[in-house]
Amino acid sequence: TLGFTPEIQTFEGGNQATGPMEGANVVVTVGEGDKDIVLTAHYDAVKLRDGTLSQGIVDNVGSVMAMMEAAKTLDMALEGQPVAHRFVFVFTDQEELGLLGAKAFLETHGKDRIAAVVNADVAAYGQTIMYGENNGEQSRFVLETLRSLCAERNFDCMPYPTYPPSDDRAFSAAGVPVVSLGTQDSIGAHQMWLAFNGGENNGLKEGFVPPGFQRIHSTEDRLSYLKGVDVARFGLFIADLGLALDKRLVENQAKADAVACLLYTSPSPRD
Repeated sequence: TLGFTPEIQTFEGGNQATGPMEGANVVVTVGEGDKDIVLTAHYDAVKLRDGTLSQGIVDNVGSVMAMMEAAKTLDMALEGQPVAHRFVFVFTDQEELGLLGAKAFLETHGKDRIAAVVNADVAAYGQTIMYGENNGEQSRFVLETLRSLCAERNFDCMPYPTYPPSDDRAFSAAGVPVVSLGTQDSIGAHQMWLAFNGGENNGLKEGFVPPGFQRIHSTEDRLSYLKGVDVARFGLFIADLGLALDKRLVENQAKADAVACLLYTSPSPRD
């Protein structure tokens, strides 16, 4: 519908509970370059206790739609704005079975081409952008770029020292720079922060479960929670983050080249 030609990458997946199960990642590439900025969101839904599938709207239709909006936006932006990196959108399968689609993509694609990864999970409503800070020292420049963009756009962005795991963990385990994002309303984002980072005395009522976690992986993950305006806004933010990362990476490479040149041309102590 958007005019892209997706590539379907199949892999052997499944786990002990499901048995062997073929998976399929959907990959769309925008632009050209020797290195890739990878943007991911999983499209599979969790199987509920009664054997049916969750509708998977909060987890993770909203993120998939945001990534599609970002792909469309970047495709139009690149017509008049050359960049140094390709933008590779990977809609992963079997995240709910153990990040299997992300691991399969990384195994096939390799990490050498990947300059940075942006992962989106749980993002169907709300204008507060949550992000994890627990993806290793190699991801520091990604976080710095994200924080600068939040300030420039005057977006409410909430850092989580500890953030729920998603496909980002497959990339960080391989040493790839990555950040994982999600959205909530402001109150829900603060409640989730307290649940994950507030410790024993986090101020939440005993037994309280933030609404976002009541909805995902349940029959409550319904279409009624999807807010198109919020999803589109998040998609535009992801596109802007991709462009900002491209610019940051080019600047970092220029600085590294300048330092290398200086070291090469500096006179020796004997001179």
